[in-house]
Order: sequence, then C-alpha cells, then structure tokens
Amino acid sequence: MRESVIEKKVSDYAKLLGWLSYKFTSPQNRGVCDRIYFREGVTLLIEFKQLGKKPTKLQQSHIKKLKDQLINVYVVDSIEQGKDIFNAY
Repeated sequence: MRESVIEKKVSDYAKLLGWLSYKFTSPQNRGVCDRIYFREGVTLLIEFKQLGKKPTKLQQSHIKKLKDQLINVYVVDSIEQGKDIFNAY
C-alpha cells in the first residue's frame, strides 16, 4: 500500500476522533515528519512509510531531536498501527 493512502486513511480516522490534522512541511528543513496532530493539549507527529520501510537517516535525525525534547513522534507503516496510536489517546 502506498504511503499516501496510509496517511490519508489514518488522518481521516484521527479527524473522526476529534484531532486537528495538518500536513507538516518546512522548506528549510528537509526530512521533517509528514503530519502534525493536535487534540486537547496533546501534540503528535507522524512520519508515514510504506509497509516495512524505514525512515531515512535525515528523518531519523529529526525524529531523535524531537523525542529528545519529549515530543510524541511515531513512524507508521500501516493503517492499523496508525489507528492504534490514536486509540491510545
């Protein structure tokens, strides 16, 4: 399944649960996470990947920096995994 399909289905599910969803781009910072979500004071960032694919080294670097700042960051490669994250909140 394509990354874009996983991203859309997970984002649609998050919206049903009341999350605000924004495509995250930063022109001066390649490799940032794909989406940022907000709900009731909670912020999540998600990097979407095709099933079994891993983040690039640049993406891994960004994810580590965010996690070091105690930001909730996830790498998601399936619709079910994405839904599980939102169900946990």
